[in-house]
Amino acid sequence: MRKVFRAIKEDQNIPFMQCYRAKRLADAAETGPQIIVNRSSTFPKQLMEMEHARFIHIIRDPRDVLLSGMRYHRVAPLGNEKFLRKARDEWDGMTYQDYINALPNDLDRLMFEMDNKHDHTVQEMLKWPYGHASAADLKYEDLIADTDCTLFRKTLTDFNIEGLDIDRAVQTYWDLSLFGGLAKADDRSDRQNLHVSSGSAAQWVSKLPREIAEPYAEKYSDALKTLGYADDASWVQQCKSAKDLAA
Repeated sequence: MRKVFRAIKEDQNIPFMQCYRAKRLADAAETGPQIIVNRSSTFPKQLMEMEHARFIHIIRDPRDVLLSGMRYHRVAPLGNEKFLRKARDEWDGMTYQDYINALPNDLDRLMFEMDNKHDHTVQEMLKWPYGHASAADLKYEDLIADTDCTLFRKTLTDFNIEGLDIDRAVQTYWDLSLFGGLAKADDRSDRQNLHVSSGSAAQWVSKLPREIAEPYAEKYSDALKTLGYADDASWVQQCKSAKDLAA
């Protein structure tokens, strides 16, 4: 989505900026559309309270986020991931990436990811003000299945942003989607291919070991229910043991 918004900026000549602190709002455009992004969804309160602001907020099933995060944090370039390259005393002076790679197997790596970066990510999901009058709360699982871009188009249409060409924005979105212009690995950048394994929804069903699913349910059942992904812990029964998955 960051690529999408940057591409819309280039295509339609719309100002673009990141915003994590209120003082940054002084740099916002005074008139016309403006794209403001925050990868952690921690927009300053002042921006959230602006009547003319509209927000697209996207979450993904945390169980899939855990799998994706563990895999990606083992190989991610360190330039834009400061937390991965910081040495920590509690890890005997190793960085996050070094430590997770030093663990003997994926069960240990998933537990480590769950107790560290993943926990921070889930807490960010929970802090978002769901039901905000000016926000569209979307799920990755719905977007990845929406191959004709109906949901994305409806969101922009409902926002009715003056100065935004919706048809061109939707085309840009399709061009940079995993079901559209980036469906083939050869059409993606090396960095994008590091992020993408399959892009499919509910990967946890076939890839999350029961040995991880059980402690995950104990820790995050309330979060999964709040986020609309599981009413109870019965989903754990769908997960196979690590031994069976390996077989």
